Amino acid sequence: MRIGYARVSREDQRIERQIDALEKAGCERIFQERISGARKDRPELEKLLMTIRPDDTVVVLSLDRLGRSLIHLVELVNQLQGEGVQIESIQDNIDQHTATGRLHINFLAVMADWQRAWISEKTREGLESARARGRVGGRPKGLSKDDIHSMGILLSDPSMKVSDVAKRFGISRTTLYRYFPGGVKPKSPNETQSKGEGEA
Repeated sequence: MRIGYARVSREDQRIERQIDALEKAGCERIFQERISGARKDRPELEKLLMTIRPDDTVVVLSLDRLGRSLIHLVELVNQLQGEGVQIESIQDNIDQHTATGRLHINFLAVMADWQRAWISEKTREGLESARARGRVGGRPKGLSKDDIHSMGILLSDPSMKVSDVAKRFGISRTTLYRYFPGGVKPKSPNETQSKGEGEA
């Protein structure tokens, strides 16, 4: 069976052109919806995936109607292939029944793998850069009471830089300032009281 899928992103967009093209392509059943391609929950697409059977062909006007991203598109194509279903895109001139169509799909898979690797590499570079600046990603490192006490002693030394103290404890300056606003050891109530009595 040839099953069509048509989608527009907004209610005010016309979907008839896609439906006409799918009917002309011989689709016996057409699923249509007005919903953004960025949405993960697409009810009509889910219905289509539950309807397909081996040897069916899913037809779209263009591949961007089907997948919300290159990676998602390839995952969807792989899912369909695993169930013995072929993809056909009218405007992209892709038909998995042909050698050229299969080549196009394989090229998309290669590009999706490259995109995954690129995203992973950029994420890793970002984490390494953050570590170099004293941040390790995720929640700030927790400090024990002994750590905080030792840090306060170091900060009370005028020769110690805040950045050096933070680096010694493996935290960022931002995290240090959460414990010591201004980078200065807070005075205890006893110290404040003694100072007040001396000035009286």
